[in-house]
Amino acid sequence: MTETFTLVHLSDAHLGPIAGFRLGNLNIKRAFGFLNWQRHRRFVHVPSVAERLAADALAHAPDHIAVTGDLANLGLPGEFVTGLGWLKSLGEPHRVSVVPGNHDIYTGQLGGPSCLETWAPYMRGSESWTETSPVHFPYERTVGQVALIGLNSSIPTPPGVAGGRVGPMQLAALARSLERLGEAGYIRVVLIHHPPLPGQATARRALEDAAALADVLARHGAELVLHGHNHKQSLAWLKRGDGGGIPVLGVASASAAFGYKAEPPARYHLLRIRRADGEVFINCEVRGLDGEGHVARIARDDLVMPSP
Repeated sequence: MTETFTLVHLSDAHLGPIAGFRLGNLNIKRAFGFLNWQRHRRFVHVPSVAERLAADALAHAPDHIAVTGDLANLGLPGEFVTGLGWLKSLGEPHRVSVVPGNHDIYTGQLGGPSCLETWAPYMRGSESWTETSPVHFPYERTVGQVALIGLNSSIPTPPGVAGGRVGPMQLAALARSLERLGEAGYIRVVLIHHPPLPGQATARRALEDAAALADVLARHGAELVLHGHNHKQSLAWLKRGDGGGIPVLGVASASAAFGYKAEPPARYHLLRIRRADGEVFINCEVRGLDGEGHVARIARDDLVMPSP
């Protein structure tokens, strides 16, 4: 593969306003979440900002768009309808892939279709592309020589907890997928909402089985891992068993109208991926709101594993 594959990475849009909040949806976790939204987050996460970033991303004519979760805020069925509209604005299901975030699977008390049902067309693998096939994780989507592997790390949690878990069944299936796709020569890109490595999030926000996931990735290999959740830009490196490195790239919120606490204004990744002479090269351009409120390039770098 000598041609360049352009991949957009968006996350944590937290689309408002909160829609479809009924008495039957109310529980303690949603009550606290709604108060936090009303007092703080609704001023930070502005739908028009997410729309502006999406328009900028589409102007670069990407080959595919990856969304790593948290389109919703309180996990309400009405929010999933809003999220579906935003996904449709990004492109048809075969051009856009999404994995759920902890705010999408916020609580087991739904009162309507889940995000896995509403967003199903954007989470079906290439080999199960029918309107009625159920969603299962990890899913595999192949686009040219790139294979996107979507994991679900989100589970209902108690109030004050935003952690996640992949689980042994997904981990075993991921190992098989990575091996098979690697042997077939695909450039493997893993999508997950929670940061996948130990120590990348505080205890209440962390992936419970991050160590097990890191072990699978290190043993079976991948070329890139994309995540959200922390609302920050981050780049970590996971050492593979063969001595190479896997870049683990986190992105900030796609809808933040301004910096909030340690979180920057809205950002997204414009990734250019190519294979030459048997090696994979990835260039990452960070685009988002600059100091004047325009969507512009913030940074651009090649993802190269640092020397020991």
